[in-house]
Amino acid sequence: MEHGSFSDNTKSTFSLADEDHTLANAIRFTLNQDPRVSFSGYSIPHPSENRVNIRVQTTGAPAGEVMKDACQDLMMMCQHVRSTFDKAVSDYKMRNPEDMNTNGTENV
Repeated sequence: MEHGSFSDNTKSTFSLADEDHTLANAIRFTLNQDPRVSFSGYSIPHPSENRVNIRVQTTGAPAGEVMKDACQDLMMMCQHVRSTFDKAVSDYKMRNPEDMNTNGTENV
């Protein structure tokens, strides 16, 4: 849910349900990499509430657009990390077949 101003679309607060520091900090980091962002931060209204509020202020671009771009950038980063990890595991298995059982688990 976006809480923004009708008169100034460069400032908005996005409220995400069922999320915590993990996603909020990753989005905040990604937002801060964008040169269109003048400020971004997040807060958790109450420790027992699974909700985060992410504040975005931009230098002129619509905050909703910048937030969408940040989420897409974060998804691309996660996909890159996943594919890099999968490739490293595959390479390890190819170089060390004796370390693996027939069912794919490590020998201990």
